[in-house]
Amino acid sequence: MHVHLVFVTKYRRKIFDQDAIEKLRGYFASVCADFDVELVEMDGERDHVHLLINYPPKTGDI
Repeated sequence: MHVHLVFVTKYRRKIFDQDAIEKLRGYFASVCADFDVELVEMDGERDHVHLLINYPPKTGDI
C-alpha cells in the first residue's frame, strides 16, 4: 500500500532550505526503517515536504 504524506509548516512559513530537507530525509528514512516500511520518495519546498511511503499489508492470525 502506498501512502502520500505532506507536512506543512505553521502559517506556511518558508523555513526549509536544502540542508534542512536533507536532514529531514535522513530522519524520515530512519523512522521508516524502524517501522519496516519503504520510503519511496521524499522531496520538499520552503514551506512543506512530501513523502511517498510503501508498506506491506499485515494480517493477523485468523
